[in-house]
Amino acid sequence: MYMEHKHHGKSSASFLNADEILNELNFKGNETFMDAGCGDGYIAIKAIDSYLPDGNVYAVDSYNESIKNLNDYKKENNIENLVNIEADLSKEIPDVEDASVDVVLMLNVFHGFRDNCDDVILELKRIIKDDGKIAIMDFKPVEMQIGPPLDVKIPSSIVEEQFNSHGLKKVYLNEEIGAEIPGGKSHYMIIFEKE
Repeated sequence: MYMEHKHHGKSSASFLNADEILNELNFKGNETFMDAGCGDGYIAIKAIDSYLPDGNVYAVDSYNESIKNLNDYKKENNIENLVNIEADLSKEIPDVEDASVDVVLMLNVFHGFRDNCDDVILELKRIIKDDGKIAIMDFKPVEMQIGPPLDVKIPSSIVEEQFNSHGLKKVYLNEEIGAEIPGGKSHYMIIFEKE
């Protein structure tokens, strides 16, 4: 039986390289990007610092403490192009208009919405532009020292089926990304666009 899996405020910065992940997204530098389920915000901050000098970044998380810390970081560093939002990704994300985001990244988050993934997919579909993309990077369903229990991990093939059922097609799959584990890498990244 599936157990609810929560990890408020945890960070994958200790075992995942932000540059490796963000390089996969092929930014031009002026996009609107959402780090959906941002945790401590290390991806959002790296995106602003190195990839989106003329872009905008939404950092979204349901954990109040994460958003509070990111708001403090924004103030202390006088950052204009970071918008921090406390929200549940399975409900409407406030202050984000329809078809306004170029790229959404869900890093180590999608598996936590196993019971309401349809709501999450529909909300991400609502906010991305017609030529926008949704990148899901999550743990491979194998035993490893990091990540959630094996029964919580979702194979990329199941993620693909779930997104396909909402009119989103796979345009990219990398099954060798993330931390080194016995037999390869810890993660996959799968990217979807509207059909």
